[in-house]
Amino acid sequence: MGFCWLYRQKTACYCERMFTGDTLMTASLLSFLLAIIILTLTPGFDTALILRSAAAQGWQRASATALGVATGCLLWGIAVGLGLGALLLASEMAYNLLKWAGAAYLLYLGIRLLWHPRAQSVSMHAEAAAQQRHLACFTRGLLGNLLNPKVGVFYVTFLPQFIPQGASVPIWCSLMALTHMLVGLAWSTVLIGSSHYFAEQLKRPRIVKIMDRLTGCVFIGFAAKLALSRR
Repeated sequence: MGFCWLYRQKTACYCERMFTGDTLMTASLLSFLLAIIILTLTPGFDTALILRSAAAQGWQRASATALGVATGCLLWGIAVGLGLGALLLASEMAYNLLKWAGAAYLLYLGIRLLWHPRAQSVSMHAEAAAQQRHLACFTRGLLGNLLNPKVGVFYVTFLPQFIPQGASVPIWCSLMALTHMLVGLAWSTVLIGSSHYFAEQLKRPRIVKIMDRLTGCVFIGFAAKLALSRR
């Protein structure tokens, strides 16, 4: 009898710990999901890049751009889980190098759009066929994300808040980054789909040139913001 009672007690305690652990993990993941949805809906450089790609190059290349941005988020999450992201907090030189590289890249994109805006929709198709292939669009989205140290610092300071006690940090960081990636892709699908309704108007020569120059100004603004930012 005593042995059976002790066995039942141990089994009950084990089940309670398992239930409590699962509940905490689910609550942590749901809390992160809610927070990341709000952050994803906040407009930023990624939003401007995807919208410009959708309007200028079509939904397929815009999808490649969005996938590049989302892949950057996943890589940042894996890096943070492995402890590499902490270097951005510990090393001012590493942070500044990545920051200036990112600002220079955004500045390059902005100046290129200002100096060489497309004059008409015909040239848009020629450019898309010659230069703006899917891989180029993917790379642009990926670099725009990876060269922004604010993303790494954000992950380092934000993700640990949602990791349950005793959980594997690399696994949870990767899981949350994957969640961020999927949420970002879902929102990008909405953005790309909505731009389809304005495709005909956006192909007009005057609108094409204005849109490119406005987007160039936005990119330069983000470059200045990144260059002047601090950790």
